[in-house]
Amino acid sequence: MSKTVISPADCASMTEVRVGVDATDREIVALLERRFGYMRAAARIKPTRDKVRDEDRKASVIDAAVADAQARGVPGDVICDIWERLVEGSIAYEFAEWDKTRS
Repeated sequence: MSKTVISPADCASMTEVRVGVDATDREIVALLERRFGYMRAAARIKPTRDKVRDEDRKASVIDAAVADAQARGVPGDVICDIWERLVEGSIAYEFAEWDKTRS
């Protein structure tokens, strides 16, 4: 059984698909680790707690993700749902980090 990641177009077995999916999931988690690092930085930088939630920025981030997904042929509605949860989770994390840095 090969653990080599190949492109989706070249997959000929479910084993190859699963290896690719698992590797991609690990990459996504690594990117999320970096993204949450930026949330920690934002919590450190923002001067007041009321600056943590920014609805205009939230909408902009989600809209950009949906547009990028659609341009890549990925379902925009699915990305919208994922990004809604991601951004809300990020905001909650940033609030917790903001509170930790001020206590």
